Amino acid sequence: MSATTSPSTSSAESTFILIDGHSLAFRAYYAFSKGREGGLRTSTGIPTSVCFGFLKNILEILKTQKPEYLAVAFDLGGPTFRHEADDTYKAGRSETPEDFIPDLENLQELLTAMNLPIVVAPGYEADDVIGTLATQGREAGFRVKILSGDRDLFQLVDDDHRVTVLYLSNIFSPAARSGAAPNEFGPEEVIKKLEVTPQQVVDYKALCGDSSDNIPGVKGIGHKTAVKLISEYETLDKIYAAVDQVKGAVQKKLIEGKESAYHSQFMAQIALEVPLEIKPADCKLQGFERTAIVPVLEKLEFQSFLSQINDLLQQFGGKDTPIKSEIDSDPDTWFFSAEETAVAQTPVEPVIFPQIIDTTEKLTALVQRLQKCKTPVAWDTETNSLSPRDAELVGIGCCWQDDPKEIAYIPISHVEGQNLEKSTALEALRPVLESENHPKVLQNAKFDRLVLRHQGIALAGVTFDTMLASYVINPEQNHNLTDLSRNYLQVVAQSYKEIVKKGQTIADLPISNVAEYCGLDVYTTLQLSEKLGAELDAIPELYQLLMEVELPLEAVLADMETAGVKINQEYLQSLSEQLGTELQQLETQAYEMAGEIFNLGSPKQLSEILFTKLELDVKKSRKTKLGYSTDAATLEKLKGDHPLIEVLLSYRTLAKLKSTYVDALPALVREDTQRVHTDFNQAVTATGRLSSSNPNLQNIPIRTEFSRQIRAAFVPEPGWILMAADYSQIELRILAHLSQEPRLVDAYRQGQDVHTLTAKLLLEKEEISSEERRLAKIINFGVIYGMGPQRFAREAGVKWAEAKEFIQKFYDRYPGVFDYLQRMEREAVAKGYVETILGRRRYFNFDSRSLTKHQGKPVSEITNLDLSQVKMSHYDRGLLRAAANAPIQGSSADLIKVAMVQLHEVLKPFQAQLLMQVHDELVLEVPPEEVEEVRSQIKTTMETALPLSIPLIADVHEGKNWMETK
Repeated sequence: MSATTSPSTSSAESTFILIDGHSLAFRAYYAFSKGREGGLRTSTGIPTSVCFGFLKNILEILKTQKPEYLAVAFDLGGPTFRHEADDTYKAGRSETPEDFIPDLENLQELLTAMNLPIVVAPGYEADDVIGTLATQGREAGFRVKILSGDRDLFQLVDDDHRVTVLYLSNIFSPAARSGAAPNEFGPEEVIKKLEVTPQQVVDYKALCGDSSDNIPGVKGIGHKTAVKLISEYETLDKIYAAVDQVKGAVQKKLIEGKESAYHSQFMAQIALEVPLEIKPADCKLQGFERTAIVPVLEKLEFQSFLSQINDLLQQFGGKDTPIKSEIDSDPDTWFFSAEETAVAQTPVEPVIFPQIIDTTEKLTALVQRLQKCKTPVAWDTETNSLSPRDAELVGIGCCWQDDPKEIAYIPISHVEGQNLEKSTALEALRPVLESENHPKVLQNAKFDRLVLRHQGIALAGVTFDTMLASYVINPEQNHNLTDLSRNYLQVVAQSYKEIVKKGQTIADLPISNVAEYCGLDVYTTLQLSEKLGAELDAIPELYQLLMEVELPLEAVLADMETAGVKINQEYLQSLSEQLGTELQQLETQAYEMAGEIFNLGSPKQLSEILFTKLELDVKKSRKTKLGYSTDAATLEKLKGDHPLIEVLLSYRTLAKLKSTYVDALPALVREDTQRVHTDFNQAVTATGRLSSSNPNLQNIPIRTEFSRQIRAAFVPEPGWILMAADYSQIELRILAHLSQEPRLVDAYRQGQDVHTLTAKLLLEKEEISSEERRLAKIINFGVIYGMGPQRFAREAGVKWAEAKEFIQKFYDRYPGVFDYLQRMEREAVAKGYVETILGRRRYFNFDSRSLTKHQGKPVSEITNLDLSQVKMSHYDRGLLRAAANAPIQGSSADLIKVAMVQLHEVLKPFQAQLLMQVHDELVLEVPPEEVEEVRSQIKTTMETALPLSIPLIADVHEGKNWMETK
């Protein structure tokens, strides 16, 4: 049907499916990418969890709902009218995973190839697009069904069932994979779920808020109270019209929270009149062109879908054109499981015969066998917790030969069955586990090392870690045991989540079941060590990186996690109270300056104060649906125009510091140690840097005076000293070494201030002010990350034309830097990867034909290719910037890791110990009598960690807390 066909004649009894694109995409991602299952990837490392899960679900919906019309709505990612109304909207959401973004882009390419309408609207969310199309569809006579996991959309459900929601509560659970459909929600189901009608959903959220979107609601009112109020008064307006009749504390909460209630009502209301370029009648399923979809399916390695292309075409509304196929299959059971799709064949679960060691006689025989073994033995511990310090040891598994019979499992604390006493088992195994002479291979050795440490065993002799080996080979592939076994061994086994039911731990399972599970883990770990080892042998630099950096670093990180760092909770409590008082004072100042009381957190009210009442320059802001923007960038531009601006900026900064850090850190302190024990993640980032979680130490702020005060909460043991050491201008020094730009190399060799030198070269003058040096510092560090004129202008506070001139002058004065960055971009295109000083690789998969046509060519053949003039996607342009930066950032990561390994060895005769690694900084705890010697050892070790063509400088300082070390 053409777009001009009258909707009223085409839509009678037709089903129109509206898909909440981001909702379904995230569920697909997390279904396959979390836990022991890991995510799906092609053989070349392209993530496919989103594409697979999304396509699978669309096909289920086409099969069960048989729609004639379908559209997919996505968020654009930019600010919407809700963000303009409240800059804290959705502020609490976690950062999007790195591998989700390319997967989503491939999904949109896949949907386009399938000829499915993708609908977006600048300034609006997907919910608003869906609300508008649902309203239009209903009015045109369609039967509208919305596929989403977002309960906000329940407000669109109507009383006559013309608009319903196919609710994705847990669509990718094992039950759903077996064919369970989403639940269809009409008005009755909404009432049963929320205890309010669809028409009351918005007012319900106005009262109790929505934490997922950071909608506040009325403070102190939760689900039960909100339902009770709505049940009695029906609407928010009626509640406030009769607020005098409400009794007790609820009345007070309603009165004090009235403004927040109506603000939340506005935020929760889905827009129904979004200007769209598409109408429901334009969304008819009309099939697709094979020539468009086949290349996409081939890239994603969806062999099962490729083999059933005719079935796909018919389900998407096209006509079947018979083609020859060697694959015959039942059209009702044609598509494979996620694991089958991932490897284009059916993986197998090998048959193993683990020996259950449940008597002292069997244990003695096992230990004797292990002591005679000269080749590496694979080990694994089973516990009832993922926290090594809290975990109870349930059992230990090992495998000493590539033979399904040479596997053992030692049950220790299962709820049922015959266990060995823990002390008996550990004492018997101690000579093997603690010996360097008995080589061991593990998957994620740090976890098992920490588990055993808290059981009194000092693990030694780890010669291979399959997780770290996989990370070194390709940091952006999945490194969990399930994926590695599937990809390298074509082996699939039950995941932890599949065998351990909700409310259970592995200790609740029969010993024989866990023996099979743990036995297969150690069996595949041993085989993987050989496969991955052979792959690393072919790339000596990567093998050396694993053996000399990553593997020894694992033990260092385990020691650091065990040590933890002490937190001064009394200080944080005092700081919280101080910040609370200062925030109140700032509020009072703001009211006085504005001449009235207003909500400092309301962009709408603030806009009226700044641009209507105070008549500040609207040219420094931008027009929004609620007035003029009052975001951080606008306030920065308005600095100096009115004293209120400084007060507002201070208020926002302090409020964020208080909620995010000062009030949050004490909850992370363990009662038994009175210290924070972070988890250092060694195999997560694409660049080779370490990350940390619980808490994320990398995000502890330092830029402002108040944020530095948070670091004062990190303290040593009583009577000891905290010592911090970091590299001076490390990334610039590495850039100088890699690019061999003569001016930079000479400046560092002569001990010159590089920022002053850059200012002199760009401004062509000898006397440089502190402000001019600041501008040079911004561009020096910004060029490493591909900073363009717009960003430089914003950060430096100069005009765009001046920024462009500055950057051009930089490249003119430092041509070696520009040549190097371009060379790295060309290497990424031709070779598919770039390398750090130690040979660490980061791989890049480009989509633009203008780039892919150069893949596989010698770099020398594209030396004259000016990539800045090549037309490519925005995504690929970002990949090029990342490719230019990766060797610099990755080499910095290599350097700090080498320094940590060497320093850990140097410090063995001392009591001093490493506590934290944050970016390029190391934090230690040192007794007073060791300060002088340890300071000297740290400086020497860090400055000689790697031989570079320019000198490395490490600054070492100490104090009574972390803040004092700066």
